[in-house]
Amino acid sequence: MNITRLLSRLFDSRLKAIDLYSNDAGGIQERVLLHLLRCAKDTEWGRKYDFRTVRSYRDFKERLPIQTYDDIKPYVERLRKGEQNILWPSEILWFAKSSGTTNDKSKFLPVSKEGLCDIHYKGGADAVALYLRMNPESRFFSGKGLILGGSHSPNLNTKHSFVGDLSAILMQNINPIVNFIRVPSKKIALMDEWESKIEAIADSTIHQNVTNLSGVPSWFLVLIKRILQKTGKQSLEEVWPNLEVFFHGGVAFTPYIEQYKQVIHSPKMHYVETYNASEGYFGTQTELDDPSMLLMIDYGIFYEFIPLEDVGMEHPRTFCLDEVELNKNYAMVISTSCGLWRYMIGDTVMFVHKNPYKFNITGRTKHFINAFGEELIVDNAEKGLAKACAVTGAMITDYTAAPVFMDSRAKCRHQWLIEFSRQPDSLEYFAAILDNSLKEVNSDYEAKRWKDIALQPLEVIPARRGLFHDWLAQKGKLGGQHKIPRLSNNRDYIDEMLNLNRA
Repeated sequence: MNITRLLSRLFDSRLKAIDLYSNDAGGIQERVLLHLLRCAKDTEWGRKYDFRTVRSYRDFKERLPIQTYDDIKPYVERLRKGEQNILWPSEILWFAKSSGTTNDKSKFLPVSKEGLCDIHYKGGADAVALYLRMNPESRFFSGKGLILGGSHSPNLNTKHSFVGDLSAILMQNINPIVNFIRVPSKKIALMDEWESKIEAIADSTIHQNVTNLSGVPSWFLVLIKRILQKTGKQSLEEVWPNLEVFFHGGVAFTPYIEQYKQVIHSPKMHYVETYNASEGYFGTQTELDDPSMLLMIDYGIFYEFIPLEDVGMEHPRTFCLDEVELNKNYAMVISTSCGLWRYMIGDTVMFVHKNPYKFNITGRTKHFINAFGEELIVDNAEKGLAKACAVTGAMITDYTAAPVFMDSRAKCRHQWLIEFSRQPDSLEYFAAILDNSLKEVNSDYEAKRWKDIALQPLEVIPARRGLFHDWLAQKGKLGGQHKIPRLSNNRDYIDEMLNLNRA
């Protein structure tokens, strides 16, 4: 008997609700906004902006300014000290720790009980439901899920209050029933020392029947390789014969596809992208042959979008979901049941389909190179690297890139620091393919590269093995949701890494 087929029927009503995304996206989002405003009308922010009299999206965006973390930081600090009913009415005891801003090493994002239930856990359940629809022959529930996450620690001196990676917060608060179908134990899953944690997870899961994985591709690859070392196996399905799906997110999967093919040979293995950030759960891949994700619009999240060219303006244009255009880059703005209001999360997206709304993550508002007017974004970089790897047979572990503003010969260019797991026969040829691919996907880059007048051919510097791991370790950012900055408009990160590369 296939128990998964029986249990999948429990998701039928939810899948029917998701199917309504195709017919009433605007109405669904309007109801979400009004619900959030009603819930928060008596909070400090609700009174400040008179949520009681907001009747439409137009009222909402005219009354509330766009927020960044620096704008809400004073309110978050008060919450962390124990004050309540500031941004959201229910008690806030959890804070998701995320990568910092220019002024701070870390951001601390409030997580409410409503946010846990109607955003994050709902997103996880929907990811499973949509996967089972994609793969009706699945035996997902015949074994256990391996979740690789971070850790948490006490928050200031506030009783029962904690800060940590979102994954650790989810693990700490998860329904105890779920613990029967997941590994490792909570004690191991929440360990804070990364190397010891990898060893403990490997030792405790090798003999389990694991059918599904969830986590960040870069960190999961470290665990998989350690498991293969410990077992002497050549591929992961030799350890877990029933493994069938990896729910991944946090970083783009493109640089890691070939590496996963090297360690998982099974043709029945599936990869499903999810968009579960510290701020909320936003999207899930719904077709195995289409990498775009469905925007989840009936959670406790109201979405707005700023055209990329307006980012940084004092009064940027903002659009609700009904107003977005296809194939245009937008910075995403959210209002949520965790108490974030018109909060710009820093990610950029591009819609590729309407009714239902499906999108791709294209980068970060701060992770780009535009030193010479080339407007290079992470999506361009991923496509260029994928082409260069396909042509040369190279495989990439990690990378970062930044501009060289002017060298001793008054030449400007982009500099790419790349750690290869399989280096190309010729770095020069790899660099040329990458350069030409970027011209193909970005007309601004092509224009600036015309006849090498404004911008010279890019430069590729091979990173020593483990460089990016060591850089993160130096900053105390191993594991969890920490990631390498892919593109930078200045040389702060890359110069640190280059110095470490020479050490």
